[in-house]
Amino acid sequence: MNATQNEIIEALQTTPEIDPKQEIERRVHFLKEYVKQAGAKGFVLGISGGQDSTLAGKLAQMAVDELETEQAVPFKFAALRLPYGKQHDEDDASKALDYIGPQETYTIDVQPGVDASVEAFEQALGTTMSDFIKGNTKARERMKAQYDVAGAEGLLVLGTDHAAEAVTGFYTKHGDGACDVAPLFGLNKRQGKMLLRELEAPASTFEKVPTADLESDRPGLPDEEALGLTYDQIDDFLEGRSIDAKAHDRLVDMYNKTAHKRELPATLYDTWWKE
Repeated sequence: MNATQNEIIEALQTTPEIDPKQEIERRVHFLKEYVKQAGAKGFVLGISGGQDSTLAGKLAQMAVDELETEQAVPFKFAALRLPYGKQHDEDDASKALDYIGPQETYTIDVQPGVDASVEAFEQALGTTMSDFIKGNTKARERMKAQYDVAGAEGLLVLGTDHAAEAVTGFYTKHGDGACDVAPLFGLNKRQGKMLLRELEAPASTFEKVPTADLESDRPGLPDEEALGLTYDQIDDFLEGRSIDAKAHDRLVDMYNKTAHKRELPATLYDTWWKE
């Protein structure tokens, strides 16, 4: 696979300009229609206090509030706190939860599950698990917890993937990349901020330095440092603008190399992997 900038833009459905109010209405409507079609009772999502989970959570809460009024039957959004032990940014998550106002909030500490997986891995292989792989294990344990709650309460798992993550493959496969519905698809990072401003979210939710916060050795590592790219460069690329040639080539390369993350499991009869 060797996609061009225009092909990437087309695949990720990004546009150079949006109307924030219209985007909010479209995405809330989408969530309402999808949850009804699925026969589910609402949504569940882990809330970190950052931009993406705050926006997805707020859209979900708006959707279930409207559904309850229209359908006269209960729907709900369940917010999860999924710390690994003690999170250094717990205050940010609390502010996000206060803003979203979910019907239910549960806290599940993923540390026991993660540490058990690490111990089993190291006993089996006789080697130490790297901090990077452990970070992915944390993401998968968090997604497992979300699906456990979803299964118990008849909910759909929300994803926070957006175009700036999709183009770089900057998420954990079968971790935060796994979900039932992705309401932020097609938005880049700056457009997500525009929606939060329109929704009068606390500034901390969209001014906070984006971080996956998965590596214990480097807690709070900024996404831009990990990526070697700025979100302005990524967003400009997704909006069809010219950017520095080195950054452009890096983005195209990252998109092509992470194609497997955006596809269903490959089979003999697929063609995408040959292109």
